Amino acid sequence: MIPWLRQYDPDIDPDIDPFPPVQRASREYNGLLAAGGDLSVPRLLAAYRHGIFPWFNPDEPILWWSPDPRMVLFPHEFKLSRSLRKRLARGDYQVRVDTAFTRVMRECAAPREGAAGTWISEAMIQAYTALHLAGHAHSIETWIRAESPKGGNEVEEMLVGGLYGVGIGRVFFGESMFMRQTDASKIAFAHLAGWLRQHDYAIIDCQMSTPHLASLGAREIPRSEFSELLARFTLEPGIFDWTKLA
Repeated sequence: MIPWLRQYDPDIDPDIDPFPPVQRASREYNGLLAAGGDLSVPRLLAAYRHGIFPWFNPDEPILWWSPDPRMVLFPHEFKLSRSLRKRLARGDYQVRVDTAFTRVMRECAAPREGAAGTWISEAMIQAYTALHLAGHAHSIETWIRAESPKGGNEVEEMLVGGLYGVGIGRVFFGESMFMRQTDASKIAFAHLAGWLRQHDYAIIDCQMSTPHLASLGAREIPRSEFSELLARFTLEPGIFDWTKLA
């Protein structure tokens, strides 16, 4: 039976209803750990520090997950392909940080070819925007200058790709990415990996294994190893001002 969490009420509860130990996550359901609770900033921070993240459809209760093994990328292991290296060298783009966080989330939530729907609901957007305003969630954005669709000789800046996630200590927990032009999300990810490597970040959490993430250098590690890394590196000082990265 999956444990249910109470909704956190700061006027009543001095502490958040604690999550079960991650070792109790369901193997049958790929790491499902608990249901219920809320998406408040304290709840989300408590979850990420323990390697737990929310993932649920809009018509479901809030579901919390801690899969084993865990897909992670060590920043120094990021794979820069020859084609991406050439794309980066063109320099016809600008990478920005935290200038359009909610917009990036909405782009990630937009319908995609071959996908039935999205798990990034309006409730998730509101929750992570609050986390962003509290200084814990960040967006890495790829922008270009292009001819305006309005016509004429007007040129405007266009958001063509990016990603968002949560930064705690020296760990970045990646959530989702999008692209409107080829390689736009990879450009943002390459810059993120480089910045985190320069600032001695330990890991980028990628949550679930995909061929795309593996092509960038991510690999699976046991959840026990992931938990040990979190216990150490979420307590260390991270980047003080993300907006100064770009």
